[in-house]
Amino acid sequence: MDVPGPLSPSVSQQPPAATRGQIFSWALFDFANTAFYVLILTVGYPLYFKEIIAGGNRDGDLLWGTAFSISMCIVAVLSPILGAAADVGTGKKRFLAVFTALCIAATAGLFFMQASMVFWGMVLLVLANVGFEAGLVFYDAFLPEITTERSLGRVSGYGFALGYTGSLVTLAVTYPLYAAGFSADNLFNIRVSFLVAAGFFFAFAMPIFLFLPDRQRTGRSTRGFVRAGFARVRTTFARFNQYRNIARFLAAYFLYIDAINTIIVFSSIFARETLHLEISDIIIFFAMVQTSAIAGSVLFGIVADHAGHKRTLSITLGLWILVVISSYFIYDRWMFYLLGAGAGIALGSSQSTSRSLMSEITPAEKKTEFFGFYSFFGKASAILGPFLFGLASSLFNQRVALLLVGGLLVGGLILVQRVREEPAEA
Repeated sequence: MDVPGPLSPSVSQQPPAATRGQIFSWALFDFANTAFYVLILTVGYPLYFKEIIAGGNRDGDLLWGTAFSISMCIVAVLSPILGAAADVGTGKKRFLAVFTALCIAATAGLFFMQASMVFWGMVLLVLANVGFEAGLVFYDAFLPEITTERSLGRVSGYGFALGYTGSLVTLAVTYPLYAAGFSADNLFNIRVSFLVAAGFFFAFAMPIFLFLPDRQRTGRSTRGFVRAGFARVRTTFARFNQYRNIARFLAAYFLYIDAINTIIVFSSIFARETLHLEISDIIIFFAMVQTSAIAGSVLFGIVADHAGHKRTLSITLGLWILVVISSYFIYDRWMFYLLGAGAGIALGSSQSTSRSLMSEITPAEKKTEFFGFYSFFGKASAILGPFLFGLASSLFNQRVALLLVGGLLVGGLILVQRVREEPAEA
């Protein structure tokens, strides 16, 4: 929501509240981008890269991790600048369109990646993930413009629920392409799935650009926006002690989202190496996670609007801790599936409630800039958790590594208790 200021309309000029159709157009973007997340970052391309492009090279995991880390570092550096630049008037939709197009184009380019094309396979992954993650800065910042404080949690939950629905649809559509595994006769089908991810993203992302108005547009040049963005970031850092409540939340978010992302990244590896599951079993597991995540997003979104975002987030983190502890004792495939359902509920609710709480405690005229820092902390944390997991797994085993990651969840839960659930003043 805009507030009066040098670059914002006056109160009398405030645009009307978003319609249900516009809110649905916004949420549909979550439905669209999860095709990329599921097929390129989680299930399909990681295995294709390691087994086909890298040819089963023992350094395949290192190459994959390096490409992913490079992309996250780029996004971590760009996010605050892009968010601040959008806040001063360039319009979030313009940036969102550029980064969405980058992600879709790079994803489609993966279709042409074949054996031994390691360099270009890594380059396209970096470009695609930068487009995906940087675009989320502007997508998230639309949230306070399309809803009220009373329904922040609910609308945020709807977005995540549609996102998880998109994951299920994507898995269902592409499952036949993966049924024969990574045999020589099936590699073309695997590559076709990357085109499916790009097409899915393109088709269902269009409504947000066609029907959701951009309420921050000026006639400034792009260079002027970037300069203003750098200036506002410097100012925000210089005055960050004025936003101590936000700083406390971001510190907590850094810890617990790092743990959550690490669990997601290593869940398929844990299933494959520790529980010895087949690829088809892993796909079923992820489908169960996405299904329960839909329920978690909607249910806890409603709970958050009534019980408060902080309290709901605390409950969710407690559920995550329970999931991690239970994972240490699991040896059975069906118990792993059941645990996946619990993890899905925690996943949907933690992501949705975090976004809502961040929006609630942030000054209205600095929403996009602070969502840039929100994205920065989320991306920067991606370095710590995987390293800790890998180190503990090498020294001990993956079960001990999970418990270590659970310690990050505990630390995040403790810090969340120090956050005041009240709107910040500019």
